Amino acid sequence: MHTLTCHPDTPAKAISAVRVMVARETCGNLLLRYEISGDPQRLVPSPSNPPTHQRRDELWQHSCFEAFLKPDGGEAYLEFNFAPTEDWQAYALSGYREGRHPAENIAAPAFERRTQSNHFEMHIHVQLAHLPLVAKAWKLGLSAVIEETGGTISYWALQHAPAKPDFHHPDAFALTVTP
Repeated sequence: MHTLTCHPDTPAKAISAVRVMVARETCGNLLLRYEISGDPQRLVPSPSNPPTHQRRDELWQHSCFEAFLKPDGGEAYLEFNFAPTEDWQAYALSGYREGRHPAENIAAPAFERRTQSNHFEMHIHVQLAHLPLVAKAWKLGLSAVIEETGGTISYWALQHAPAKPDFHHPDAFALTVTP
């Protein structure tokens, strides 16, 4: 389990911790479990909303869990966004914030959500076994944008880049996952 830290310039009010469990299946698929401690009912969108499970752009403008996956030694990477409503998106980028477009050949992830009064979990299964990057070691960036009712937005990451929050920065790819 990896603990994300809140960027010091964007303190949260209702959320006290964000953690992520990462597993790579032998076939290359990615399993993620994001956990939020605090008051999950203050998230925007609320995890108590019925799941919509649609592929949508700009999920990072509200609460969104993110995973950035780069084959070790490469410049191109994938960006995954997952909202508490099970909406999702996958982008392919050719380099640091360059050439972003919706990633093709990515199936809709499988989700499972659990909500308690002071805890929210989202389990995500991303099918990647069919992609060429499956045989390589990966560098992962793990992060979350948390919007709370009242407008507070906090940025959480396994490792923050220098200065402002920037989940795309090479320093944010802090975790190596091997095949």
